[in-house]
Amino acid sequence: MPARPRRPRARSRARREPDRRRGHRDAARVVAERKLRTPRGERMSTRRVAGIDCGTNSIRLLIADIGDDGRLRDVVRRMEVVRLGEGVDRTGRLADAALERTRTALADYTAQIRREGAEAVRMVATSASRDAANADDFTAMVETVLGQAPEVITGDEEARLSFTGAVATLPAHAGQRMLIDIGGGSTEFVRGTGSEVLAAISMDVGCVRMTERHLRSDPPRPDEIDAAVADVTALVDRGLAVADADRDATELVAVAGTATTIAGIALGLPAYDADAIDGSRLSYEQVAKVTADLAAADHAARLAIPVMHPGRADVIVGGALVLRTVMERSGIDSVLISEHDILDGIALSA
Repeated sequence: MPARPRRPRARSRARREPDRRRGHRDAARVVAERKLRTPRGERMSTRRVAGIDCGTNSIRLLIADIGDDGRLRDVVRRMEVVRLGEGVDRTGRLADAALERTRTALADYTAQIRREGAEAVRMVATSASRDAANADDFTAMVETVLGQAPEVITGDEEARLSFTGAVATLPAHAGQRMLIDIGGGSTEFVRGTGSEVLAAISMDVGCVRMTERHLRSDPPRPDEIDAAVADVTALVDRGLAVADADRDATELVAVAGTATTIAGIALGLPAYDADAIDGSRLSYEQVAKVTADLAAADHAARLAIPVMHPGRADVIVGGALVLRTVMERSGIDSVLISEHDILDGIALSA
């Protein structure tokens, strides 16, 4: 891989945060029930909500209770890889098979939402649905299955929801944060302080899009990696320029499956453990090593990694290149990994 092109910047401390909060596992299903009481044992009033995030690679469900303190308490978190955006970068259309995979997962989610008695439901669709010429077919399917239309949100709104969901559980930080949400079709760049978003943009650079566009061999050939890196670098530079990352952001936060999987690999976990991953901090050197190892491995070897979800093994290299490039181009030497993201933001706003 090419030498690391970096701009000088003060080194961030590479350490793990002591605070451990429950994250969502990168697996098909996690059910976590919690007693809704204050530290003094008083029962607080709650509202049960459901959020659905339908992206390019996966569809996810969060059913949670919101207490008087405004915090989410998980009842159900689930994720299914449906690859809704398969081929969209090339054809501009959602494939029939992809729509059917998504319909099957959504029908299962809908049944669970009804069983759990959610009072409000918000479903958000992102990159693949924005890009597809036949997005109306997707909308009609969702209306039939869920009983309400999905919100096909803009990239900027996607970025803001990601920031809202992530910062709700992050430790306090005195300066500004740059958050990146690496998805299947796009990556969101958000700069903010506290819970306030100061700048946000979504760029069409995601793990599925980069894989389909460049990384066709198994393992990817050096020339394919070079082409992907050039594409990723141009898009990341534009994203960072618009989000104004160089000016004030002193901490980099990464959310979503690419980042959490890389963290699990870097930490050497024997199985995917959201509690261990959430709040972990990786150095640039760790991210670069994992990226190089993934790029050198074939699909079978990546699939054998204990923390790897089967639906992510074929696209993880594209996502890893994005994370590595963001760290190179921003000059921030470490990244804080959060298991909380746009899905939490959707549920909070339901």
